[in-house]
Amino acid sequence: MRRRVLWHVVCLALLAGLLYPVGWLVSASFKPAHEILSSLRLLPEQVIIGNYAEVFRGMAGVSVWRFLTNSMVVSVGSVIGNVVSCALAAYAFAWLRFRLRGLLFAFMIATIMLPIHVLLIPQYTIFHRMDMIDTFWPLVLPKILATDAFFVFLIVQFMRGLPRELGDAARIDGCGPVRTFAYVVLPLSKPALVTTAIFTFIWSWNDFLSQLIYLNTPENYTLPLALRLFIDQTSQTSYGAMMAMSVLTLVPIGLFFFAFQRLLVEGVSTTGLNG
Repeated sequence: MRRRVLWHVVCLALLAGLLYPVGWLVSASFKPAHEILSSLRLLPEQVIIGNYAEVFRGMAGVSVWRFLTNSMVVSVGSVIGNVVSCALAAYAFAWLRFRLRGLLFAFMIATIMLPIHVLLIPQYTIFHRMDMIDTFWPLVLPKILATDAFFVFLIVQFMRGLPRELGDAARIDGCGPVRTFAYVVLPLSKPALVTTAIFTFIWSWNDFLSQLIYLNTPENYTLPLALRLFIDQTSQTSYGAMMAMSVLTLVPIGLFFFAFQRLLVEGVSTTGLNG
């Protein structure tokens, strides 16, 4: 009994430590700027809602809804492109037979160890010559080309665990590789595809570096970039509004996670078992 109580106390303490930054952020969004910098109290001494009003008035002449729409376009486009392209690439590596398949798969896995900073200058040069800077294409187009080797590997491991007898039965019924993929492999790969979609959405929504490099005008800014507009605005940093904007940025991620939490856990656990 004592051991169980101690275990619950330790878990609650760890949970409180993990949630404290989120609680502090929410609390700071209702504090005046001077209290954010000077007070260490979690609860605000003076509750104000002017920070959120300042956010909804817009920044640099752009509405917060425009930033939200830009983030949704980039994230949803990344999810669709990543899921479709990675599923096709994974099906080729897992179920099809072709020359140099093992070598190409090993080369793809090796790209996981390649730092993203190494690719920034070559990719920027390519997109600049294609006149795609300050558009959403540099953020979405790589997803359409299955450049995320981690997700390809995850789906490959799942597809390799599917019974080969299903593919043999499909071929007997006259299905080619495309119809086998569409009617047999793809429906059974739902857990891995859902996991890929969730992580792609979260990573694209929270991405800052790539969006900072390719997006130049405030009209194309996403929510992470819009947070910069509160820094040194009118020669004074608006900390309260920046905290409020941070809370609003976290809301879609939280809702998305809670809505698909069951599918996420199922996808990760099932993929691990089949791998």
